[in-house]
Amino acid sequence: MKFHPWLVPWLAGSALAASALGCVAQAQPASTTAASAATRPTLAQAVEAAWQRSVEATQAQGRQRQARADQAVAGSWLAAPPALQLSQREGRGNAADGQRETEVGIALPLWRLGARATAGQAAQAELDWSAAAEQAARLHVAGQVREALGQWTALEAEQRLAALQCDLLGRLAEDVDRRVKAGDLAPADAMAARAEWLASQALAADAQQKLRAQQAQWQLLTGLAVSPQARPAATAATFDLSAAHPELQLAARAVERAQRKLALAQAQRGDGPELGVNLRQERPGQGNPTQNSVGVALRLPFGTQAHAQPRIAAALSEVDLALTQQQRTRDRLAAELELARSQVQAAQAQANLEAQRAALLRQRAAHIDKAFRAGESPLPELLRALGAAAQAEAASERQHAQLHLAQARLQQAQGFLP
Repeated sequence: MKFHPWLVPWLAGSALAASALGCVAQAQPASTTAASAATRPTLAQAVEAAWQRSVEATQAQGRQRQARADQAVAGSWLAAPPALQLSQREGRGNAADGQRETEVGIALPLWRLGARATAGQAAQAELDWSAAAEQAARLHVAGQVREALGQWTALEAEQRLAALQCDLLGRLAEDVDRRVKAGDLAPADAMAARAEWLASQALAADAQQKLRAQQAQWQLLTGLAVSPQARPAATAATFDLSAAHPELQLAARAVERAQRKLALAQAQRGDGPELGVNLRQERPGQGNPTQNSVGVALRLPFGTQAHAQPRIAAALSEVDLALTQQQRTRDRLAAELELARSQVQAAQAQANLEAQRAALLRQRAAHIDKAFRAGESPLPELLRALGAAAQAEAASERQHAQLHLAQARLQQAQGFLP
């Protein structure tokens, strides 16, 4: 008896379903596949596109502008903007008629001893902190991209398998219709086959809708219409928490920033000194010549320790908080890394089991198909076997997608940027 043609593409497609490239190559010519792969972005390009569209990028630019402005202020020779002083006095009465005194001066706020260098160090610490905050924000955006890509990969696999199952059951329904007309099968078998085909069409439509929704989310996140080619994430040989992790770097820069602010508060215990330079012109009146003079003044405010204590206490609290947050961040990242490592191991084991199960059910479906063609097995049993094999194949694809996502999450926990 002739072998059923509808089972061949399903068996071949199921064997290749674990590979995304194999499934795509099966549906497209080789030249089209190569051109499509060439135009697909890399993961690094997708992360950069998402970063440029993110609110975090705008916030990072604002923080860096502010830090550079603080650095410019710390590099100035004046502690504050200079002030212009103008005054004029005129005499009143017969004896003082014609008398006038005009004074023009400028006040130059000066740094306290050592305050300018301390302010420069505080401004540099602020700039370093803003750079570390940008890297941590980029890592956060990269995590969003990795999650979205993992969801897209899983839904693509489900959509491909649903379309393949729909095509398989459609071919089976057509073959059963021919055999019913030939008198080999009962009309009830044709109804059952067509009902399964209609159910597979509904599942395929639902899978397609979910994939489109995920594509819309991806485009909203990155602005890209296509996704990068899914590859297993490369992970480090060791699972120790690296000191170069962006969040650890940010926590360290936050501690340094708080310490520099404390040093600046201690250096600026009060208002700074002020140098004044003025020109005075005096007109005595009654034909006397005008007199000009130059004056220099130095203003030295003195404050008590009590006046500086509120600022110093606030800076000390900020240092304590930064140290506590640094320790909490280190503990959290270590726990996340250990969890991600265990999830990768579990996902790898489950993926291997699901692949073995799918292979066994494919072989079982092939044997039951031979028995059905020989008249030794009824159609419902074949439909159940095909359904079980399709579900196992879908579960295997989902588990492989979960494995890739777990590897990406491990890479995220290690602090790797694409």
